[in-house]
Amino acid sequence: MMNTVLLAIGLVLVVEGLGPLFSPHGWRNMVSQLSQQDDNTLRRIGGCLVVAGSVITYMMYLRM
Repeated sequence: MMNTVLLAIGLVLVVEGLGPLFSPHGWRNMVSQLSQQDDNTLRRIGGCLVVAGSVITYMMYLRM
């Protein structure tokens, strides 16, 4: 179980690092635009990401 959690964390770090690695200017602009959004918009974005991640995780769990 712990190996799976560490693998998932590692994959998240790899995916999160791809933006600044390949397009630092675009990544900086995206972060700048996100910082200017109001709290409700950021909550909606965060909620959508949590739901999408949960669905993907559940689907992958069912395949194991």
